[in-house]
Amino acid sequence: MRTSHSNTLRIGAGAGYSGDRIAPALELAEKGQLDYLVFECLAERTIALAQLERSQYARLGFDKLLAARMRAVLPACVAQGTKIISNMGAANPLAAGHEVVRVARELGIQHLRVAVVLGDDVLAQIQGQDLSLMDSPGTLASLGNSLISANAYIGAGGIVQALAQGADVVITGRVADPALFLAPLVHEFGWAMNNWDLLGKGTLVGHLLECAGQVTGGYFADPGYRDVPDLARLGFPLAEVRADGSAVITKVAGSGGCVTVQTCASQLLYEIENPAAYLQPDVVADFSKVTLTQIGPDRVQVAGATGWQRPDKLKVTLGHRDGFIGEGQMSYAGLGAEARGQLALGVLKERLARLQAFDRRFELIGVDAIHGRQLAEGHSPYEVRARAAMRVATRLDAEHVAHEVEALYLNGPASGGGATTSVREVIAAASALIPREWAQTSVTFLEL
Repeated sequence: MRTSHSNTLRIGAGAGYSGDRIAPALELAEKGQLDYLVFECLAERTIALAQLERSQYARLGFDKLLAARMRAVLPACVAQGTKIISNMGAANPLAAGHEVVRVARELGIQHLRVAVVLGDDVLAQIQGQDLSLMDSPGTLASLGNSLISANAYIGAGGIVQALAQGADVVITGRVADPALFLAPLVHEFGWAMNNWDLLGKGTLVGHLLECAGQVTGGYFADPGYRDVPDLARLGFPLAEVRADGSAVITKVAGSGGCVTVQTCASQLLYEIENPAAYLQPDVVADFSKVTLTQIGPDRVQVAGATGWQRPDKLKVTLGHRDGFIGEGQMSYAGLGAEARGQLALGVLKERLARLQAFDRRFELIGVDAIHGRQLAEGHSPYEVRARAAMRVATRLDAEHVAHEVEALYLNGPASGGGATTSVREVIAAASALIPREWAQTSVTFLEL
């Protein structure tokens, strides 16, 4: 429960994905006067890849930048009393928690309470269950032996429990993105977990912050149409939230980027199928009446969200093996570059025609790789890059695809160069719904 004399909570977004920059998070930690710094680092396939890594190396399976991020921000956060929440635990939250402790000791920090929230890994619970897949035909059984992970989107409850027990750092696995930001609001303001109106407002704050630099203009920037100042020094956002759920989105003064009604509106609609029913584990949020008001430079007031009773079921991401991709690229430049590139692709199509493939792509990057041939007509580029990629059943077949591209060097057409090849296993993601009681949350504390 909030004890500060201030009735406003300041929450910063330290990351919007696993590979995000660290410097803007440090800027927030040092200058943002934050109560909480949240790192959102999981995508659907990210955790499946982490599960695969954990199956090979028991001490791994968490975010690769965890130590670097903690090493950067822990000193400032500890000095200013800023608590940290993150889903960087990915497939191995407990190992991630121990890594935070290790870094804290390395930095000479004492008396840090690190909490690990468990319960999202439901692989054991779903074994043998007759679950229908959400995004594709078939059932869980149709994945057969290819299934490697099953992680439920759990809500804010475990984080709230950890904060109530004095956690300074909370590490989780697959928690719904907005719930990472909703949890400190529930804890600090004493919101009831069935106050759907407040939970909807808190989910709006979380949704606006979860992608970090997107709401300060990063993904919004489009020169000549949507100009964003000082993009190279893009600052990450923070929210000033009051106990009634009203909030202002802003950023550290002097940082790059901008916070405007337009940047916030762009993020508001991001990944939202139905603004009136945004399904989350804690609430069904309703953003259909949200208002955005510019109240000052880089300050946008958000209001109007509400919510309805939470869903009966939780979404589960199912990670599974789905073949291998063999890929190769070759560059052609100068007069006739496009014609030589097309000839190269024709050669590859003929030589790889007999190879059984789930998917295949033959394209000229710079001509038709994104929008197809129709929009490319009438343009004759000076340089192109031929790309062939096929998803096949075995690594051996994928290696054959890569080898055929490299063989273009001496087997024609003329003047190909800069060949690159790669072979990688495909870890795909499917989704299903499970009863929420299958995901039992627990909290484990690690102390220095």
